[in-house]
Amino acid sequence: MKQLKDLVGEKNEMVTKGQILEAIEKYFAADARTVDFTGRLGNGKEDIIAGQKKTVELIEKVNEISVHRVGVGDDVTFAEFIFDLDLKDGSKIYWHEIIYSIWKNGKIVYEEYFKGL
Repeated sequence: MKQLKDLVGEKNEMVTKGQILEAIEKYFAADARTVDFTGRLGNGKEDIIAGQKKTVELIEKVNEISVHRVGVGDDVTFAEFIFDLDLKDGSKIYWHEIIYSIWKNGKIVYEEYFKGL
């Protein structure tokens, strides 16, 4: 099995390329759970994909998705991202987000999203 630092690096690279749904499909366990800074919960990979698909469908243009710092511990990773997006309704999103992931057997079983400054 690949090292955790390699797995999170590959996942983060997919996200920076806008392959968010594909990254969830590849790296999340079937019974994964998520929670974001608004309190929205995801229960199971299919539910998480469905929720993220709704968000992705709102995007008109990706100005930037970048990862700035990554931390790797025992079955835990942290990644600091910037998401700069133009939405189809004319609004803009600029997220500074910290993503906390718990891994088991090479798959994410829990992920939480924190709003940065």
